[in-house]
Amino acid sequence: MLGMKTYPKDYIAACKKRVEANLKAWRKQVGKSADPDFEARYFNDQALLLDYMFVHRLSGAEGKDGNALNEVRVLCNSLLLNEGKLQVEKKTGWPNSAVSGLKLPAEKSVLGLKNGDAIQLTEADFLKLSKAFFTELERKFV
Repeated sequence: MLGMKTYPKDYIAACKKRVEANLKAWRKQVGKSADPDFEARYFNDQALLLDYMFVHRLSGAEGKDGNALNEVRVLCNSLLLNEGKLQVEKKTGWPNSAVSGLKLPAEKSVLGLKNGDAIQLTEADFLKLSKAFFTELERKFV
């Protein structure tokens, strides 16, 4: 698959629908009585899905200014390659662990996580993150 500079609107809409369906299923099955560890596992995995649906987006088109697309990319790399601890910079020996020059200042990010913080997304975190992700995606990739 080649890198993507644009995504069709109907594909983005289908991905949003999938995210919404997963949230609806979560609420129906678990609701407000979720175990915090399970909630973090579920929504960390939802972040991985969010990224994977648009995994071929070009980092040049995405930018490196700490936007929500960058944040999801960093979260996913950190979940997969850094034992669930936020890592913005490239990890030694893992050249694909980050995008060179990418910035993610905590004060500008959606979730406000700092380098080294454990990634334990809640439903509220994921709602904010996915909304910001799709807003930025539609702004830069449609």
